[in-house]
Amino acid sequence: MKDDIELLDVNMDEEDRRKSSAKKKPVINKNNASADNKADKKVRRNNVKKRTKKENKPLKICLRVCLCILTFVAVTFAGAYFTLWTICHGPSKAARDLFVSTILETGQMKFLASWYFSEDEILAITDRNGMGKTEEDVNPDLIEIPTVDENNGNQEFDIDGIELVEISGRSFFAKLLIINDPSRVKLSTIYPWSDFNKSKYGETLEQLVQRGDYAAGINGGEYYSEGNWGGIPKGLVVCDGVIQYNAPQAGDVMVGFTQSNILMIADIGNMSAEQAEQFVADNQIRDAVSFKDIDDGDNNHFTKLIINGTSREISGSGSGANPRTVIGQRADGAVLMLVTDGRGAAGHLGATAQDLISIMQEYGAVNAANLDGGSSSAMYYNGTYEMTSVTLYYSTSSWRLPTAFVVEKRGE
Repeated sequence: MKDDIELLDVNMDEEDRRKSSAKKKPVINKNNASADNKADKKVRRNNVKKRTKKENKPLKICLRVCLCILTFVAVTFAGAYFTLWTICHGPSKAARDLFVSTILETGQMKFLASWYFSEDEILAITDRNGMGKTEEDVNPDLIEIPTVDENNGNQEFDIDGIELVEISGRSFFAKLLIINDPSRVKLSTIYPWSDFNKSKYGETLEQLVQRGDYAAGINGGEYYSEGNWGGIPKGLVVCDGVIQYNAPQAGDVMVGFTQSNILMIADIGNMSAEQAEQFVADNQIRDAVSFKDIDDGDNNHFTKLIINGTSREISGSGSGANPRTVIGQRADGAVLMLVTDGRGAAGHLGATAQDLISIMQEYGAVNAANLDGGSSSAMYYNGTYEMTSVTLYYSTSSWRLPTAFVVEKRGE
């Protein structure tokens, strides 16, 4: 009996422990679990959104910047377009004519004229604002070069017989080199030339001057300038009596010096390569380049300015206003090298043909010719650029060029 009671007590204790354990066992609330899961998912979604926002933030900034740039470009373009439209169709005929003449003298911006005018309208404008034709040849007898350097004692010239003059015009700033001895004016080139695959580039004016340790230089004749390449000239190039390039084109005018140191300016546009070669031999051409003298509605270029002391006839504005490079010669043989700025440089438009003629006449030129200008115009003297390219990216030097008129240093 006692044993039965003890067994019953043991069983009751075990049952009590099971019940106690059951009471302590956590009760899982399905509703609470579901809420927790939803909260976890929401937190995870928020974290994903935050990461996505962080990842997309640079992209959004980039898109906003691009949108701002595009808006600025669009507004600027529209403003420029309507400003030019006002110039072209506004009350000032002089402004309109100057705009068309100036644009047609550029290498890359000629198309702007056709945005606002028909071909017939452009031709009418260039007819009213052009330069008279001249077929007169240079008379070498008008130039008398001293057999002895008579300028050695002139304080205006440096040790190399060069004088530098600054000139300010209404719409341009210019510098003029006066070289007392024409025999020291030579041509520097990058010959042999590049091919049309651009295997070789032109050189800056500084490099062309330093090729022969020259004292000074200005850019030379016409060339293939697309993309600031400068690896091939156009027309005719003669260097030290040797023809280095011979492919005359319509409107070409040769500008260079004879073996007698006379500045020669002559039409070669109607010559074949063989005829040009014969011309060089017959006239004993020492150094020469060429530039265009043509007015056909697509181009408005001029070369001849003064021939035998007579300036070229001008109608209307005569030409546009652009950076210019000019070479001339006085009766005593001294050579004049002129370079002007323009196209917005220092707020200047540039020089017109009449401006160039006036300057050359003021300094005594008997013969004078316009060379390649625009972005190509540059002057280097005494180890520094006196006039740099007006192109902003090359405003501390010059474009790449194939040719340059340079000045030899005076020997010891």
